[in-house]
Amino acid sequence: MSARKDILEAAKKSAQAHGYGGLNIRDLAAEVGIKAASLYYHFESKADLASAVAKRYWQDAAADLERIWDENSDPLERLRLFPGTFRRALENENRMCLCSFMGAEYDDLPDLVKREVQIFADVNVAWLQKALVATGSVAPEVSEGRAKAVFAAVAGAQLIARSRADISLYDTFIDNYRAAGLLPA
Repeated sequence: MSARKDILEAAKKSAQAHGYGGLNIRDLAAEVGIKAASLYYHFESKADLASAVAKRYWQDAAADLERIWDENSDPLERLRLFPGTFRRALENENRMCLCSFMGAEYDDLPDLVKREVQIFADVNVAWLQKALVATGSVAPEVSEGRAKAVFAAVAGAQLIARSRADISLYDTFIDNYRAAGLLPA
């Protein structure tokens, strides 16, 4: 793996656990075995690093969502699989979706990081809109509001489960969303 990729991976893990404010250039450099000054060879600033991490995160999320779409022809199954994209972060040492974590720090983020965090939400909402309309249960003109509700509910379930270090809470919330009709059963 290249130093840049190692830095991005270490920064992703750190941001998922501590947010933007917890990204420490010296700690990241030490973790990947380089000097802090060398990290600045790859990223001009902490903001550039965080922006690159968030961009890579939403690109990976978009690819994962497209994989779900391509591998499942049943629109309801696609929606059933969506919560698993957020559950995986909890399965990884009780981490949280990077963009949700950074979203909580939104007022303190540099503009270039804010933009990438917003794109993550936009990618998820657009995919959910498409999936909801494909089920035939939601009209296109109301799909955006419903998609935002699903996105917020799933991200919120992840936040509460993380705060209790209890992934079973996440599963319980998702089951309740299904019982209430927000997500397909």
